[in-house]
Amino acid sequence: MESQYKGSYSNGGVESGGVANRRKMRGCDVVLRFLALALTLTAAVVLGVDKQNTTVAVTLVPTLPPVNVPVTAKWHHLSAFVFFVVANAIACAHAAISLALTLANRSGKKGITMIVVLFDLVMVALLFSGVGAAASIGVMGFEGNSHVQWKKVCNVFGKFCHQAAAAIGLSGVAALVFFLLVALATWNLHKKH
Repeated sequence: MESQYKGSYSNGGVESGGVANRRKMRGCDVVLRFLALALTLTAAVVLGVDKQNTTVAVTLVPTLPPVNVPVTAKWHHLSAFVFFVVANAIACAHAAISLALTLANRSGKKGITMIVVLFDLVMVALLFSGVGAAASIGVMGFEGNSHVQWKKVCNVFGKFCHQAAAAIGLSGVAALVFFLLVALATWNLHKKH
């Protein structure tokens, strides 16, 4: 009788530990999804409103004084920045939908979870490609390229470039959060088996 009691007690302890561990993992998943939502939304907005007007002195003829020309830098003038904003908007929408699905999926249906994790993996690739494209243009703006005679422009559009760099950093962190979500799901799946 005593051995039966011990066996049922140890089983109950394992099950309650498993439930507590599942709740902890689910809570971590919800927090990471909310963080991904906030980061991608902020990155898209920060670059989406990025604009700077300035005047540049242009010398037409060396013997004449330079002419001041008004110029504007906007995010949609560069296709890499357009891709970046669209990629972050897509990732933000996915984060919102997956957060709702995660909260609604209390029973832990594997089909829904696997679809969400699959799309999380797609978001990792999408965000890292958006960050790479925007960062390459950003480096070009900061450094220029003497081989093709592209001058650096961030000395003229400093505010624009710093705001773009902040958006790229936020999106990079969001990509890492999505990567962490995929790693967490993989670890959880491995632990079950």
